[in-house]
Amino acid sequence: MNKKVWSYQGGCFEEEPSLLHALDLRTAETECFDSPVVSAVGAGGKTTLLCHLAEEFVQSGSRVVVTTTTHIMYEDRPYFLSGPAVGDIKESLKHFPCVWAGMPAAGGKLKALPEDILKEIFKWNIPVLIEADGARRMPLKVPARHEPVILPESTHVLSVYGLDAVGKPMGEICFRPELAEGLLGKNRTEPVTAEDLVLLAASEYAGRKDCKKDIAYMVVLNKADNPKRRAYALEICRQLEKRQIKSTAVSFCAE
Repeated sequence: MNKKVWSYQGGCFEEEPSLLHALDLRTAETECFDSPVVSAVGAGGKTTLLCHLAEEFVQSGSRVVVTTTTHIMYEDRPYFLSGPAVGDIKESLKHFPCVWAGMPAAGGKLKALPEDILKEIFKWNIPVLIEADGARRMPLKVPARHEPVILPESTHVLSVYGLDAVGKPMGEICFRPELAEGLLGKNRTEPVTAEDLVLLAASEYAGRKDCKKDIAYMVVLNKADNPKRRAYALEICRQLEKRQIKSTAVSFCAE
């Protein structure tokens, strides 16, 4: 699966060589940030985004741990660890540059690691990527009271939205549409607009929920895989800029 990434700068998109550049996790002047803790929230491609980020960190020479504060799917692969001790994760990192870890959960999933294990991982000075929200594979969501679960150690929050939500009835593509109805002031039978994504991304009751001011916040507009969706993305980015919110667009495509 290939990807194209655009950062929004000065009213237009500029294609970037990597997610690390586009998300300000890496620049031309410096190498990777010192042990960033990146929490992905929202909907519309969080896991895919974290997979690509992990791959880029590995290519840059870093070891990476990917985990969750909610749930991720377990895969029967040697670098997926279910119910590991700290020593298991450390040993696995000697053999695999990227390790996925969590505690066993129902439905073939992994859930959050215990706090003591997480605190130990944070001492290793390596990137930690966290899926901090669930959306049941839908492109849009509004979080419930207990969501998302953003750890205080997080240095960056990536608020993800699927551009394939635009133009479709909210009730069909939004996780927790009843909350979206109240927040957006519209009926779930009405189509989602680009402005709706702007409102959600800027809201402290949606995209920015529980994101502290000292954490870098960026909106990721995923599935910008055709001219129409990129036009939506550009308008969303322009509107977010007025609210002093950084944003970028990403297209994941099989080629």
